[in-house]
Amino acid sequence: MTLATTAKFPDAGDNMQESDPPSRQRQPDTRSFKPRWLYRGFWRRKIVFILGACLIGLVSAGFARAADFAQQLFEHARAASPLLVVVLTVTGFVLAAAATTRWFPTSRGSGIPQVIAARRTVELERRAELIGGRVTLWKIALTLVGLLFGASIGREGPTVQVGACIMFLLGSYAGLRKPQGLVLAGAAAGIAAAFNTPLAGIMFAIEEMAKSYEKRISGLIIAAVVVAGAVSVSLLGNYKYFGHAVITTSFTRAMTYAVICSIPCGLAGSFFSYALLAAGKAYRRGLSSAPQHLKRYLPYAFPALCGLIVAVSGLLTAGYANGTGYEQTKLALETGQAMPLWYGPLKLMATLASSASGLPGGLFSPSLSVGAGLGSVIAAFLPTGDLSTIMLLSTAAYFAAVVQSPLTAFVIVTEMTVSNDLLVPLLAATFIAAGISNFLTREPLYHALSQQF
Repeated sequence: MTLATTAKFPDAGDNMQESDPPSRQRQPDTRSFKPRWLYRGFWRRKIVFILGACLIGLVSAGFARAADFAQQLFEHARAASPLLVVVLTVTGFVLAAAATTRWFPTSRGSGIPQVIAARRTVELERRAELIGGRVTLWKIALTLVGLLFGASIGREGPTVQVGACIMFLLGSYAGLRKPQGLVLAGAAAGIAAAFNTPLAGIMFAIEEMAKSYEKRISGLIIAAVVVAGAVSVSLLGNYKYFGHAVITTSFTRAMTYAVICSIPCGLAGSFFSYALLAAGKAYRRGLSSAPQHLKRYLPYAFPALCGLIVAVSGLLTAGYANGTGYEQTKLALETGQAMPLWYGPLKLMATLASSASGLPGGLFSPSLSVGAGLGSVIAAFLPTGDLSTIMLLSTAAYFAAVVQSPLTAFVIVTEMTVSNDLLVPLLAATFIAAGISNFLTREPLYHALSQQF
């Protein structure tokens, strides 16, 4: 007998569930559904985010004050004896880099690569090694030491790690699962508190940290950014990071300047990323292949060389190449005064040496300062151009090329200067420069650096 004559097919009106075994039949759901706000876990997560954001704002404000004080002490020392500062800078680089390598090797560099790596790892112990309390305290302390000795570093990258650390510790204490969202929100709140740029914090979390839009935690990220930013503003004042730049350029000329500035700044940002990654590879290759009697000296000789580069750059520029470069950039943008032509290139070299040395410290503020310096160089070849416009476009373009996050660079520069007249030209400059950098380098800098962790 064939299958066609023996198989029983139900008619359209038959109930197919009746032929299922009893174990597979759908049972009536007798659970009582309560509103989400009646569950304890719902409020626990909200409290962790809000409390963490408040702490991030407080720590960020204190970190900013301490960083300013460290730079003031360095300026006093440089004014008293520029040659003595050269010795202090080299010595400080050696001691800080060697101590970091020995005790907290995961604290070196910006802090953003560590946060990216922490979001990728599933091991709690490894995440604690990257963004735990001890390593983050060490990063804060050594960043201040680096600024005290004139390193060309910033506090914004370490503030991102501070934000991620606070959220991670609070979430672990509260027993929350899936801490990736907490780390992401802490990083965004750190950027918002460091720059007083809430929109940039949100965009940074989406574009740079997550590389995607995580809808389930977007509301909590925004809440954390708002609270951290409000606490920071209440302590530091509602300031604009680089002041208010007066723009008098027409839209057509600004678009022309955007194309002109984005090409050299895109190439310079690509060079910085490539050189920083290449220096790290060369150092690690030297440690593995050098003779045994040289291996013991290399961890001291390399940061000494980097410190010497920074010290000489600072000596040649009367201190311009040291520190974050914040004051010089703000003054140039607010007043429209040209920076010295050597400022951009030497600041780039000082930042490259500081980052390659292994010192804890960020890239945000020095990179923005390098972009403004390069803009001053570009403006020298455009005598009829508006200096403030060219420097702003160059600042955004160079930063976008370094981090390959054009929207983040656009929003940061816009919020930091209230340059609404340049919205479209700024957006064009960041995308062109980031496109050049993306074409020349295989992977964004922070994500490439995170592979080391």
